Amino acid sequence: MSQPTVSDVHVDAMLTTLSVAYRQDQSRFVADRVFPVVNVGKQSDRYYVYNRGDFNRDEMAVRAPATESAGSGYSLDNTPTYYCNEWALHKDVPDQVIANADAVINPLRDATEFLTLKALLRREKSFVSSYFTGGIWTSDFDGVASANSWAGGSVLQWNDANSTPIEDIRKASTTILERTGFMPNVLVLGKVVYDALIDHPDLVDRIKYGQTPGSPAIVNRQALAALFEVDRVEIMSAIENTANEGATASHSFIGGKKALLCYAAQSPGLMTPSAGYTFQWSGMYGGSFGQRILSFRMDELKATRVEIETCYDCKMIAADLGFFFDTVVG
Repeated sequence: MSQPTVSDVHVDAMLTTLSVAYRQDQSRFVADRVFPVVNVGKQSDRYYVYNRGDFNRDEMAVRAPATESAGSGYSLDNTPTYYCNEWALHKDVPDQVIANADAVINPLRDATEFLTLKALLRREKSFVSSYFTGGIWTSDFDGVASANSWAGGSVLQWNDANSTPIEDIRKASTTILERTGFMPNVLVLGKVVYDALIDHPDLVDRIKYGQTPGSPAIVNRQALAALFEVDRVEIMSAIENTANEGATASHSFIGGKKALLCYAAQSPGLMTPSAGYTFQWSGMYGGSFGQRILSFRMDELKATRVEIETCYDCKMIAADLGFFFDTVVG
């Protein structure tokens, strides 16, 4: 595996005030904002799923004098389980690298940031591969280039000027609301999908009347949230290099050409529904928030090992609180 050499971390002149790393902004990773984090004390356990139909049935009745009130109740399923797998990765920092590093470079700090981003990348990919994909949610539509049919489970791809993304999202929102009683509040977009929407003529047309010479009409994330009537629009703009080490880098957006409309709990709780939760084992070896970073000597390598450990399980809780669009741009 590649490691910086002594010459990599020491320069003879200039550029001693700036160290540039090709690391992604952590805000680009959205999984934890779509599936809110629930800290748990055990690595595995059961959780409860309430029968939503019991809550939405009208059962009140007029009570006659000296009689009991009408009775009701709700059932719950305590068989669903989670299991927080432990994911781990380390980076060895040779003693020579530490001793020869210029002041602007802190090899142990850099190793910590490097591993933290690796952990974020793994969690994002776990979410995408399992839940930002088709065949998972109760409603699962495809984007098509022509002959779209809502009844047939398809929409015209949103990069087509004749498509109707606002109408599509409104119908999807109504579908979720009607079957669950909850209005979806988060729209997750692949970066390519977001780029198509901000240039869509219908969306631009709807906001252009508020423009001024100094403030042109721009469709941004906030405008999309208002047009689609959701609290947040999350853009999956994290990237992944799929090339093997040593090969030419091959980067692409993790989120692809997909979109997910869902309800995400504002404050996770026992009776608080959500499309999904991220169970995070906060009890792991004393680590907080399901993650810890260790630093210890590797005398046989004459190096310091920096190691990250994280324990979590992304779980879909309610498939009917999500509406998925696959290949929604061409």
